[in-house]
Amino acid sequence: MKPDLFEAPDYYNLDDLLTEEHKLIRDAARAWVKRDVSPIIEQAAQDAKFPKSIIPGLAEIGAFGPYIPEQYGGAGLDQISYGLIMQEIERGDSGVRSTASVQSSLVMYPIWKYGSEEQRSKFLPKLASGEFMGSFGLTEPDHGSNPSGMVTNFKDMGDHYLLNGAKLWISNSPFCDVAVVWAKNEEGRIHGLIVERGMEGFSTPETHNKWSLRASATGELIFQDVKVPKENLLPNKSGLGAPLGCLDSARFGIAWGAIGAAMDCYDTALRYAKERIQFGKPIAAFQLQQKKLAEMITEITKAQLLAFRLGQLKNEDRATSAQISMAKRNNVEMAIKIAREARQMLGGMGITGEYSIMRHMMNLESVITYEGTHDIHLLITGLDITGENAFK
Repeated sequence: MKPDLFEAPDYYNLDDLLTEEHKLIRDAARAWVKRDVSPIIEQAAQDAKFPKSIIPGLAEIGAFGPYIPEQYGGAGLDQISYGLIMQEIERGDSGVRSTASVQSSLVMYPIWKYGSEEQRSKFLPKLASGEFMGSFGLTEPDHGSNPSGMVTNFKDMGDHYLLNGAKLWISNSPFCDVAVVWAKNEEGRIHGLIVERGMEGFSTPETHNKWSLRASATGELIFQDVKVPKENLLPNKSGLGAPLGCLDSARFGIAWGAIGAAMDCYDTALRYAKERIQFGKPIAAFQLQQKKLAEMITEITKAQLLAFRLGQLKNEDRATSAQISMAKRNNVEMAIKIAREARQMLGGMGITGEYSIMRHMMNLESVITYEGTHDIHLLITGLDITGENAFK
């Protein structure tokens, strides 16, 4: 494994806008990625296995629910801190960031926001420490971009609920201890249920043969007459807005995370261009390569500014769903274009595991689709600016 020589680009001196705490949190995450992720991630991707050994480290750097209050085991940090942690983790690998995003925004967030005090006390501290790992069940085999069409359902059996259905493309599902599952009651209203490992009829088969997010565990959630205690229903919000609120938090983290992947591809390409000699000089001296690098740093800088402003709005509880969609869509598209350009700059070496670029490129093909596809986010912006709903 090559040494991790990553140096983060900061062309517009954005560090000047960060607090000392922000920089300490980011630098701790960056150092952890260099020490514990970079040396093992290429082999984990080759083997298509999530490296569970890193879970304690993720908890230690505050990657699990960093904005969750300290009374529930979180770090009580602000949203920019959350974004910076996601940026650094995805600089290492999108699959590892996915694991942390799901735990934070899709499992801990709904329990914190929509759960009872008993549920918060029972689950959040163990999720924050990594003792429990969680997954989020919304997408179904036949319902992705249209989650309101879900068929997973539960019935009131008096002293418990009976849950039936299936969820697909679920990060962390093969090893999750708890799953926050969205299902319809007998009136067709969507509610969140906390399903726990060991409940009879609950299974989590793994999805194999992925060419993307290979260092992340993906699978299904299957419910066959699962008896869910009534105290496991999230009581404080129902309807489709409940899971969509979780997705806003996750998409915010992705908008920051994608910058990390782009930064890594750019830094790798810049370093390679300075070292690779062709026609008697480094390829960094050629106009076409300088054009690629100049466009990369420009787009990264624009994405950094977009994410930072969104973080400010999120801290003030003023960020809209449409603003979050714009950042997610823009920043992931930016990252995948940079990954492709960087791969070309490395020539044949760009497809090997000796460099991170091809792995980032494959990972980003998933990131551009999950938590709302690229096109769906475009339509969210279109609806927001025109008032016309193109979904129907």
